Amino acid sequence: METSRDLERGLGQRHIEMIAIGGCIGTGLFMGSGKAISLAGPGILFVYAFTGFVLYFVMRAMGELLLYNLEYKSFVDFSEDILGPTAGFFVGWSYWFVWIVAAIAEIIAISGYVSFWLPNLPHWISAVSVILLLLTLNLLTVKAFGELEFWMAIIKVVAIIGLIFLGLYLCVTGFVSPSGIQAKVSNLWSYGGFLPHGVSGLLAGLQMTIFAFAGMEIIGTMMAETRNPKVMLPDAIHKIPMRIMIFYVGTILVLMMVTPWTDISPDESPFVGMFSLIGMVSAASIVNLVVISSATSSSNSGIYATSRMLYGLAKQHHAPTVFGRLSSHKIPSGGIFLGTGLILSAALILTTTQSMMSAFELVGSVAAIIFIFIWSMILVAYLVYCKRLPQAHDESDFKMPWSKTMPYVSFAFFGIVIYALSLSEDTRIALYALPIWFLVLGLIYFFKTRNNPYHQKFVEQFREKVIAQNAAAKEYRSKAR
Repeated sequence: METSRDLERGLGQRHIEMIAIGGCIGTGLFMGSGKAISLAGPGILFVYAFTGFVLYFVMRAMGELLLYNLEYKSFVDFSEDILGPTAGFFVGWSYWFVWIVAAIAEIIAISGYVSFWLPNLPHWISAVSVILLLLTLNLLTVKAFGELEFWMAIIKVVAIIGLIFLGLYLCVTGFVSPSGIQAKVSNLWSYGGFLPHGVSGLLAGLQMTIFAFAGMEIIGTMMAETRNPKVMLPDAIHKIPMRIMIFYVGTILVLMMVTPWTDISPDESPFVGMFSLIGMVSAASIVNLVVISSATSSSNSGIYATSRMLYGLAKQHHAPTVFGRLSSHKIPSGGIFLGTGLILSAALILTTTQSMMSAFELVGSVAAIIFIFIWSMILVAYLVYCKRLPQAHDESDFKMPWSKTMPYVSFAFFGIVIYALSLSEDTRIALYALPIWFLVLGLIYFFKTRNNPYHQKFVEQFREKVIAQNAAAKEYRSKAR
């Protein structure tokens, strides 16, 4: 194996946009939305819209920080540079872990989708087949990986747009299914109103909604492999609101117009179920294929993210040096092998459980909690940056709008999500995962840094830098007055 020094800048604009879409539009939307709709009814539209609104500002904060210093390869780099080595260690390893967990959830869902066609096929066979495919895809050059991911993501984008237009057509023409269900806009409020379960229903649907948006921040791990990050990153982030309106709000809206929310099963993909319910069995098979492709694409993005994160951690001396080596294709293959191995072992265990949806919900809840931690740390780093580096913030070409308000609105929203997770037995157990994970990380960090001269020197340099930045910030503010 060659130890090439740098990752290859082989990703173009269309690649990073589609990898970002591939990461955040997966089973959280295609499968988890059925559970979310059953809990909240049509009111889930408000939850999706507001969650997307909050996360757009998290992405804007991340974008401003990444463009402040183009030496940053990911949000882990600015976490370490702004908040210190401990923050970099916890954020980096947590992000690595959460994508392992998220990919496991995707593999579990894929096993369930395959049973739509092959109900007698053991789930572990489909899980192993998909993981071997993902391993092969990720060992290619980053340009080839980006090209493949681009086309896999294109499939889901075309399918979603096609589904929206088909749903609107069914509503306009007043289509009536063989079971007597008519597609119409009034289905949104004819079964108990927009909020059939009140506020408690909205809270219950939050977990699956958060997991559906998980992966949006993956564009923050591509800085080292994009050709022109100063142009590409802002452009990708600017397009997030439109994607949210089309891919999340639009699809859920049409889904509940064609199929009354009371007929949507929480235990299967509502998109496949919609076509089965209205008697279009062949279309259901096509949608099931699209859903499998979507979940595979999301898992693919997850393995990409974990391998790059592990590579960055190794470069920062937070992981074994073997993971900082690149193959002849300039790919961090060590991280790819480790990630796929862990996903394979965990997925094999979980695909043997009786309830696929229960396993998916548990793993999805754990992932949602850790993603909230990652997004919160991005905002914490942003607030410290604004305080300690006010001149850089004032002169930024990609300044976060409403920067004095939205970080705190986001924190309040994340607090509500954590509270909502504590209300259900199915999701409450996931809340125990974060303290346990932090305890494990804390012990590793303690023994790793104890009596480590490199770490002590780094900490001392960080303290000196903070003192100098605080002094410069004080001087800048006094001149600004």
